[in-house]
Amino acid sequence: MGGEYRAGGLPVSPRLVALALLAALWGAGCALLEEEPDPSQLVCRSDAECAVNEVCFPDGCGDPGRDIVVEVTPNPHARQHAQDFRVDRVRPELNLELFDPAHVRGRVVRATSLPAPDGGTVMRPYSEPLHLRAEGESLLLPGVSRWYEAELVPINGGWELPVGTGDYTVTLTAEDSQVPPVRGASVVEPGAQVPLELVLPAPDAVVRLSGRVSSQGQVLVDADLRVQALDTDSTPLSQRVPVTRGTGDFTLVMPREAARRPAILVRVTAMGEAPWVPQKTFTVDPRAPLTQPLELGDFGAPVRVTGRVVGLDGRPVPGATVALRGRVGGGGTFHGPLATTSPEGRFAVDTLPSAPGDTLSLVVVPPLGATAGLTVQPVEVPRTGAVLPDVVCPDRRIVEGTILLPSGTHPAPGVRVAVEPIAEIPGWPRPPGGGEALGATDDEGLWRLRLDPAVYRVDFLPAENLPRVTRVITVLPGEDATVQRLATFNLQRGRTLSGRVTDGSEALPYASIRFYRAVTLEGRPMSVLLSQTVSDHLGRYKALIPVR
Repeated sequence: MGGEYRAGGLPVSPRLVALALLAALWGAGCALLEEEPDPSQLVCRSDAECAVNEVCFPDGCGDPGRDIVVEVTPNPHARQHAQDFRVDRVRPELNLELFDPAHVRGRVVRATSLPAPDGGTVMRPYSEPLHLRAEGESLLLPGVSRWYEAELVPINGGWELPVGTGDYTVTLTAEDSQVPPVRGASVVEPGAQVPLELVLPAPDAVVRLSGRVSSQGQVLVDADLRVQALDTDSTPLSQRVPVTRGTGDFTLVMPREAARRPAILVRVTAMGEAPWVPQKTFTVDPRAPLTQPLELGDFGAPVRVTGRVVGLDGRPVPGATVALRGRVGGGGTFHGPLATTSPEGRFAVDTLPSAPGDTLSLVVVPPLGATAGLTVQPVEVPRTGAVLPDVVCPDRRIVEGTILLPSGTHPAPGVRVAVEPIAEIPGWPRPPGGGEALGATDDEGLWRLRLDPAVYRVDFLPAENLPRVTRVITVLPGEDATVQRLATFNLQRGRTLSGRVTDGSEALPYASIRFYRAVTLEGRPMSVLLSQTVSDHLGRYKALIPVR
């Protein structure tokens, strides 16, 4: 008889921790990337180093039949979202029976103050249009983010939002701009109908902060602007409201308690496809009127910057993405539109000029697979524009390694190598990429990639009937040509799991099924994908996972 597994009883997993200090990353990364890796610093290289019933995972030896988390997504188009659950023991025939779709089942009310002499407050159902957004993370899969949003009209205050299992912050924003946004927390397990009541403040329990936006003095900004009040941690205190274009006036509506704080942030943002106006955030005291306008300053008019991108060998770098960003005149920040280099490596990008005596950051990202690497350099942009000297990109660092077949005696050819950046190196932007296969091993089992500085998850995908293997590596910055080498490791033997995916009564065709192992690597929890598959039209699936 095959094993039957029903999802349920999920504990809350810890939140994904922040990026460790660079020193810690270097310490952990070097243990994996030295030319001659020190065996004492490596967790394990092959299954032979593990106990009889264990295999070598990225975080060390472990039982391949335990500590597995399955994510099943039945049909998002039918508002059936992901369910996560643990598999206590893996069996060859593993049926997956899902609960009903999970929902946050909310109720929204508007507080209403009663007139004297009775006084007090009553809660009345709110039935006007609103926007819902749920942002969070899987309960059992660290680092797997989830978000859902919807526009709806509550029925007698009631609303329902289908979501995947997870730990969420739910933000409700009314269509009425006179109502501040409200937030609540919700932990949703498979099949749960989680109640959440959100209370909109009474009309007499809000405060209004009025002000004016200008360029300088009485000179208005000729653009569509929006203004929003934020807490010092960037939590919204008001809706984002328009600035009256002819006068620069605005009024923010916030909860009464926000006006008692010593300081809040007021952020001014331009709207539109190419708003040639910087974003600027002001710190204000909400306890006092805004008697002076919020001045964006003299940020100038858009100018053009041209140049050419070349590699260390002097050859042009075609297909590179180029943009300018940073502080401009008046103290605001500006992110310019993207441009792409021509076959001759030339580019023309529009931007606002840099602040007097200051520079903007020119960010150049060559295409994946190119020898030339990501570069960020300061550029002074005067109000007349600029023709830059050649922008020279450093070479991407070579990262390489060797993969052996499970026997450990023969190389593993034809293994595809897919790379995804998962964290930034301090001082460097995160490189592009989303799990693309950038190469494959040769006949000797050798793989070689050129990568920008970052922390990467590297997935090795064998062409044979063998399971995928994952490693995490830290590519260090530097202008030297030192090759970083990942210690040689063996592929793992695989075993096939099969079964049916059902909702208890019916088979679920074309459901997405992913098997993960939750681990801690380089000091941060993350989820390592072991296998992924899709059920067939009868709800049957097959998946390959490691075995000793």
